[in-house]
Amino acid sequence: INMAALHLAVLAVMLGCISARSFTIDFKNNQFLKDGQPFRYVSGSIHYARVPSALWGDRLKKMRAAGLNALQTYVPWNFHEISPGEYDFSGDRDLFQFLKVAQENDLLVIFRAGPYMCGEWEFGGFPSWLLKNENIVLRSNDSIYLSYVDTWMTLLLSKVKPYLYANGGPIIMVQVENEYGSYGCNHDYIKHLYNLFRSVLGDEVILFSTDGCSSSLVSCGSLPELFSTVDFGTGSNPAACFEQMRKEQPNGPFVNSEFYTGWLDHWGEHHETVDPQKVATALDRILDYNGSSVNMYMFEGGTNFGFMNGANAAIARNYEPQPTSYDYDAPLTESGDPGEKFTLIREVISKYLPLPPGPVPPASSKTAYGKVEMKEYAWLFDTPNLVTKTVVADNPLTFEELDQSYGFVIYKAKQSLGMFAKDGPFNKSFNITVNGVHDRAYIFVDEKLHGILQRRNTSKENMSISVTVQTSAKGQLSILVENMGRINYGHLLADRKGILYNVLLDGVPMREWTSQSVPMNMTFPDDIFKPLPSSVALPSSAILFRGLLPAFPKGLTANDTFLLLDGWSKGVAFINGFNIGRYWPVEPPQVTLYVPSSVLRSDGTANEIVVFEQDKSPCQPPLYDNCLVSFVDKPIFK
Repeated sequence: INMAALHLAVLAVMLGCISARSFTIDFKNNQFLKDGQPFRYVSGSIHYARVPSALWGDRLKKMRAAGLNALQTYVPWNFHEISPGEYDFSGDRDLFQFLKVAQENDLLVIFRAGPYMCGEWEFGGFPSWLLKNENIVLRSNDSIYLSYVDTWMTLLLSKVKPYLYANGGPIIMVQVENEYGSYGCNHDYIKHLYNLFRSVLGDEVILFSTDGCSSSLVSCGSLPELFSTVDFGTGSNPAACFEQMRKEQPNGPFVNSEFYTGWLDHWGEHHETVDPQKVATALDRILDYNGSSVNMYMFEGGTNFGFMNGANAAIARNYEPQPTSYDYDAPLTESGDPGEKFTLIREVISKYLPLPPGPVPPASSKTAYGKVEMKEYAWLFDTPNLVTKTVVADNPLTFEELDQSYGFVIYKAKQSLGMFAKDGPFNKSFNITVNGVHDRAYIFVDEKLHGILQRRNTSKENMSISVTVQTSAKGQLSILVENMGRINYGHLLADRKGILYNVLLDGVPMREWTSQSVPMNMTFPDDIFKPLPSSVALPSSAILFRGLLPAFPKGLTANDTFLLLDGWSKGVAFINGFNIGRYWPVEPPQVTLYVPSSVLRSDGTANEIVVFEQDKSPCQPPLYDNCLVSFVDKPIFK
């Protein structure tokens, strides 16, 4: 046997199989063709960046069991290009492994490549370092913006090309930009992106756009060369929305790219829900309309781990950050559990597509691990190890000027307030105005908290506070500022963080400030923590606490759980160095934080819990009765 000839023959067969794969549009008959046969997809959105990679398989198995034959996902640019030219596609960021897991679970992929994604994600997926250039114009044909876009998109699309359906992978469609018609009407910009995508990916993939249920939005957000789709929820008439699409695209299959199964939350508002029966009924109407395809947004919401939540805002409107949970009242819960909505959707899908064999995978096991005492602390102002960069300048520097994306910045004034208190033994009151608070500023004098300034409205970002200083005090003014999430939607996207302008003392600018970066993106060193004191009162704010969840018995693996911070105010929680997100239990809707099993250790060592309490901790001597957190087996929303 000529082995070389045999290998060539096998390779020819393999290449023949790949070349036979095709996913196209039959415009004459208003349908998709998969390998030459009529096809419709029923898809669900899942964002790989919101689910730990260890759990991708679990989630996708459940999605396939619901009857879905495709999934849709966004690519957050800021999840991969950490700084210009520094890329990360490892671990939970391994997009290509996610695509492989999708294919292993018999799911096609609708790929929303960007560069902009929205998705209630920090800065709509844009990397914060774009904002270091003050002249950049986002989502436009601005040359500065496009130079970064071209570099990123060329790299991303080149890496993705082997995963196209025609090349043997799962990707059947690639979206260009996202809902651009709701933002602008610059066809030169969309044309530039289209040409870029086509030049890298070639002609054997469908490039598409998504816009709202309006012919004007579709017109502005798409091109004749792009396949246009629309999005709408349970309250819309499918026929009416698809008719809007038809005005701009006379032929082709009908597609709802975002059929809303739930809705997003904001801090300070109650948890959003959508009735399961309404979702099922509306889905049935869509699928019953002329062979329409649909993607359910979301099918699994997931979690904004770390500092990756976005915010909504508009001119002269409220600034509304989203919470850590992106549960979305989706068919699969934040922790991946199927419920009534999942069951009803599966029943509807079964009318139009064959369901895969076998039962639906069960919900993951949850365990209430109980209370954990926080026995050690570290005060932010006494922990220089947490500061990664210090710069002295005439005015406070923004996060972007400090090359910092997320977390906190400490601003310290060189001028002390004490030097202005010259009224003998009496106290002196000052009016401090912070111009451009983005987003939450803690005002400290001599490291004692005097008040909090919260960005609430985009037209009222210059805020004042009155502080009183004793003549004998040093009067050291420090301001701790939290980035609560960059705006992800609308015309205020260029949402720089920190103190944007200056600080006034009784109307006079204060000069010379030290700006200190505290990104909290590192493992906390053991030596920063001290045992809780038995008698001395602790600072109530800007303080870290640490406790240990005992090691699990040998042979026992960790389960999912939820962290309950009853009695705590506002802050960030870390488990084994992993940032599980922000907590703010005094504000609805989110009370608990989801802790996936993959974050916990099952190797016989204890699990470290660190809480950074920003506002007011429950920990005070001598007994510290309330200085604890709890692990419960159910999520709590208000």
